[in-house]
Amino acid sequence: MTIPYDLIVKNARLAGSGEKKDIGIKEGKIAGIGMPPGSASTRTFDAEGRLLTAPFVEAHVHLDTALTAGNPVWNESGTLTEGIGIWASRKQALTREDVLDRAERTLRLLIGYGVLYLRTMVDIGDPKLTALKAILELKERYRDKLDMQVIAFPQDGIVSCPANAERMKEALKLGADGVSAVPHLERTREDGTRSLQIAFDMAKSGGAFVHVFCDETDDGSSRFLEVCASLAIETGLKGRAAAAHANAAAYYNEPYFRKIAALVKEAELSIVACPLINSVMQGRYDAYPKGRGITRIKEFRDAGVNVALAHDDILSPFYPLGTGNPLDAAHMAAHLAHMSGRAELSALLGMITEGGASAMNLGERYSGKDGDLRPGAPASFLLFDARDAQEMIRLRAAPRFVFRNGRIVAETSPVRTLLPAGNEVPLH
Repeated sequence: MTIPYDLIVKNARLAGSGEKKDIGIKEGKIAGIGMPPGSASTRTFDAEGRLLTAPFVEAHVHLDTALTAGNPVWNESGTLTEGIGIWASRKQALTREDVLDRAERTLRLLIGYGVLYLRTMVDIGDPKLTALKAILELKERYRDKLDMQVIAFPQDGIVSCPANAERMKEALKLGADGVSAVPHLERTREDGTRSLQIAFDMAKSGGAFVHVFCDETDDGSSRFLEVCASLAIETGLKGRAAAAHANAAAYYNEPYFRKIAALVKEAELSIVACPLINSVMQGRYDAYPKGRGITRIKEFRDAGVNVALAHDDILSPFYPLGTGNPLDAAHMAAHLAHMSGRAELSALLGMITEGGASAMNLGERYSGKDGDLRPGAPASFLLFDARDAQEMIRLRAAPRFVFRNGRIVAETSPVRTLLPAGNEVPLH
């Protein structure tokens, strides 16, 4: 008996098993994997042996600051302090049209690189919440193209800027999915702890996520990660909280790190590492030898903690580079975390797929796990001209095809380089 599918994707090579399979799609979901010959379908698509992976998940990106690098000035020192100062000036000039234009162009970049799920941080320091309202509008507009979560981000703190607490409440009413805190930028450790308590209590009462900018510093005495983990347990938000950056963990002594890693695992707290921006921004005040500017990706993973990798900033006062390609973050992490073994490179790929999905608490809405698809899941996946995870990270090419719910939403033609027919390349 044949099962009628809406679409059969033929000759796809699954990233997890390496096996070549036909994928049956019905009503936007995976309805069959490796179907018998002769299965019926109104349409077919030949993957031609391309590598099939689950879609990329960008678990920490700033759409509101994207594409503002150099406006009004460039961050010449490259420090977080100067970046915050430049953005404080730039956000005074925000308009709905400005945010929508830049954020939409950035979203199109991300989708082209295979990002179908993302969590964006939006600064709520503007009393009018201009950026937040624009991003929420864009979330609705792009609902059929990708899943977006919006986090209300108090760049200027919560205790040091009490108005931000009220704006976070308003943001949740407007439709934001979660709240944040920046405890290491508060005036004192006590204020930092208080800011976390406010954020976790607000998330608990509002049924929201918590996504903390945590210990984004080279100061090994910054230990707010333990507070985040403890509050996740106390408030019942296990599995619904994430700690981004966590750079100070690179400086923790080994006995303390082992304690904190176990606590983070117990709290089901996700660590979201941002290798691109942190490799540029961290370590600037270190004498030689300088810190590598990255949290302990490998060690957290070995301790059973969920780790996600994120691109973070794209052409902003905080990072003057960036393409939107999650493979760039995986490539940088391979170097900084000393993860160049084949199994480790596969693990890095997992950190921009199922690792990000766990950090975003996507559950059954996500397409695959361990590099393979799950029957009944959304028919959302990527097809690459690559042999394996190692080649994906080495080349960092865009996926050839991006499928969402059984439809192609992006296609990138392969890059070709042509040389003159002769033996010499003309110099003039």
